[in-house]
Amino acid sequence: MSSLATTDTRTAPKSPIAALLGKPEVGALIGAVAICVLFLSVAPAFRGLANVGTILYQSSAIGIMAVPVALLMIGGEFDLSAGVAVTSSALAASMLAWEFNFNVWVGVLLALVVSLAVGFANGWLLYRTRLPSFLVTLGTYFVLQGANLAVPRLIDNNVTSPKIDDMAGFNSAHAVFASSHTFFKSGSFEGITISISVLYWVLLTVIAAIVLTRARAGNWIFAAGGDAEAARASGVPVVRTKIGLFLFVGFCAWLLGMHTLLNFSTVQSNQGVGNEFIYIIAAVVGGCLLTGGFGSVIGASIGALIYGMTNLGITYAGWNVDWLKTFLGIMLVLATLINMWVRRQAERR
Repeated sequence: MSSLATTDTRTAPKSPIAALLGKPEVGALIGAVAICVLFLSVAPAFRGLANVGTILYQSSAIGIMAVPVALLMIGGEFDLSAGVAVTSSALAASMLAWEFNFNVWVGVLLALVVSLAVGFANGWLLYRTRLPSFLVTLGTYFVLQGANLAVPRLIDNNVTSPKIDDMAGFNSAHAVFASSHTFFKSGSFEGITISISVLYWVLLTVIAAIVLTRARAGNWIFAAGGDAEAARASGVPVVRTKIGLFLFVGFCAWLLGMHTLLNFSTVQSNQGVGNEFIYIIAAVVGGCLLTGGFGSVIGASIGALIYGMTNLGITYAGWNVDWLKTFLGIMLVLATLINMWVRRQAERR
């Protein structure tokens, strides 16, 4: 009697196409290529190589925060205070240095303490109150927004921080957080100017991607976002993991805040309002699920790149820039649908 061999298709290796489609950042990559082709077609000025630096700079201003926000979303949480936290950090550094006549570096380090304290407070309140992170960080958002407006008015009766470009330590701090370098300059070609913020953005993306995919902490983040109770029962330090993610958001808010302050030497109290939604859009476009447990920091960075290309492309195409937010909203919905379709295709193969 001949025996028939049976194969368990559940354990069969996936095809290369299925493996590719299963990556969260595939949808964002498709979108980035489409956006690039679109603006290369309709905006001749967009084709200039010198614009590469501008696109990357605008993308880095979103990407530096999109990376930690994406990690937090993979871990199953949100941070609606991320946008104003950037401004809070910049204001803290500026006003502490100015009012107490500190070296700028002292203000920078004190601002780091403030930013990490805000991140820790978000994580600790989440743990202690058991409230959704949406509500906890929404409260933090209003607290920080009110403080950003009230404190400068109370001290200097102004909504703009004092200029600190003539203070001790400014030049060295500027070199670390806000310098830029021009490459490939020759003859009539003005070269490509790359801000140091782009370097920080790339480094954060690489480090976060390695942690997420290669380290034990990455497994903890996925587990905590997928099913926190099951993860806790399996020995995952869920509370410590989530507080660590909020601390990372605080650190990146400080990094971007220092770049913003030292690049312009002053900051407006109402800056950053609404940026938290752009960070979330970049993360969702990059493949992060709103329910947690799935996503990619590389995809989030591609989402930030899409924003940078869109922001510049709309201007160069001569379109009304008032439609930018409308475009972002449409892109959010389309990206979510594309990501769902890509995942379904991967599961079928």
